[in-house]
Amino acid sequence: MDSMNAVKAAIILVCTATCGAMPTSSPRQENLSKAQNYLSQFFSEVGVASPSSVVRSSLDSFNDTLRKMQEFFGLEVTGQLDSNTLEVMARPRCGFNDMARYGHFDGRPKWNKGVITYRITDYTPDMSQSDVDSTIAKAFKLYSNIIPLDFQQSDSETADIMIKFKSGDHGDFAPFDGQDGVLAHAFSPGESNGGDAHFDEDENWTLASEGANLFLVAAHEFGHALGLVHSQDETALMFPTYKYVDTDGYTLPDDDREGVQALYGVRSDILPKPQPEPTSGPPLDRCNRDLVFDAVTTIGGKLFFFKDGYFWRKGGRWEGITRHKIQSVWPGIRKVDAAYENKKRNTVIFFEGNQYWQFRGKTVLPDYPKRLSDFGFPSSVTKVDAAVHVSSISRTLLFVNNKYWSYNEGRRRMDRGYPKFIHRHLPGIGHRVDAAFENRGQLYFSSGSRQTEYHYQRRRALHTLMNYLWLGC
Repeated sequence: MDSMNAVKAAIILVCTATCGAMPTSSPRQENLSKAQNYLSQFFSEVGVASPSSVVRSSLDSFNDTLRKMQEFFGLEVTGQLDSNTLEVMARPRCGFNDMARYGHFDGRPKWNKGVITYRITDYTPDMSQSDVDSTIAKAFKLYSNIIPLDFQQSDSETADIMIKFKSGDHGDFAPFDGQDGVLAHAFSPGESNGGDAHFDEDENWTLASEGANLFLVAAHEFGHALGLVHSQDETALMFPTYKYVDTDGYTLPDDDREGVQALYGVRSDILPKPQPEPTSGPPLDRCNRDLVFDAVTTIGGKLFFFKDGYFWRKGGRWEGITRHKIQSVWPGIRKVDAAYENKKRNTVIFFEGNQYWQFRGKTVLPDYPKRLSDFGFPSSVTKVDAAVHVSSISRTLLFVNNKYWSYNEGRRRMDRGYPKFIHRHLPGIGHRVDAAFENRGQLYFSSGSRQTEYHYQRRRALHTLMNYLWLGC
């Protein structure tokens, strides 16, 4: 049973206050018992290639293992069972053991075919069959959008991934434990039950924030079914604790994308292909030491540098750097003052003058462009100088003259207390920002031909760079 459970990947809801009060006789002893079970299940040393390879270590003391858990979750490493540690242990989570950053199963098992079939053999009565079908397909599409795999629903008994909703003992030596316990589990890629995903029928399956959101749970489990284990990145879908997020326009976070692409490669048609670079037009020397960017943003993992109605697109090592006219990709946009990508909604926001647009791919969304006042700016703001989305806090910073605003993407409104002066609250980057972007967890603020690499959480400048160095010069 322990071996099977170590290979299974499951979302666990640990009993919280809603389960009722603890017995008054020995709450400390009960907390200690729960902590021992938690550490044994999630932080013992395991091999994960197959059930026969699982070996649990009994050498670590309780305090040493507790320190390991506290370090993993960014807690104060005390080796003591304090209230913060207990709170983290009580969060909803997956039942697989914990890793650091994105990770793969031992031996890096993966699917060695271009089309993966799946079959849903048993449905939940909580949702219509068509809603289940569309939600499962949507969860698979998170991955097929970015890796060269396609997923096809099938009625065949030999489908690669078998999916079912069952309660209690359902034939795989890992019985479900009733409502508010294990939500689901899945196997790593392989023969027989490899990739199969099971969902606990005792849960209340929904498409909302209440109950168990099928899309989020399924997307997490399919990550395991494709070969991903857990990540230490709190923003990752494969982070061990389960948390509801807005699923409207949801796309895979960077850590999950990098992990699955490390196994399968990058799908070649993620972004619309720009038109060939025009042979005429104003000369733009990307290697000019005095180069000043109008705007910079990441889109689909690539960097876009905007200047005078054109942009340079910086792809992977083998793609090089190409120049294109903005209107050849995003019709209606003549010049970009500021831009940023909203990965969760799969959109890019462009600011030009006193208006802004939202695009999905090459298509502008309905009712755009809109005026800056609709974004939340006062009427006195007629142009945005720069914008950057800070993924770690789900906020977008927007720069106007010597001040900046903070926009809450979840609530779709400006945060209170803004604008603030740039030089006071972002010390080290000067008084104005011409362009800003995030790359590999760091922020970059350009002012004139120079830019500052910046650690946002510490509010500290790290390095000073020249703009042109990003463009292969």
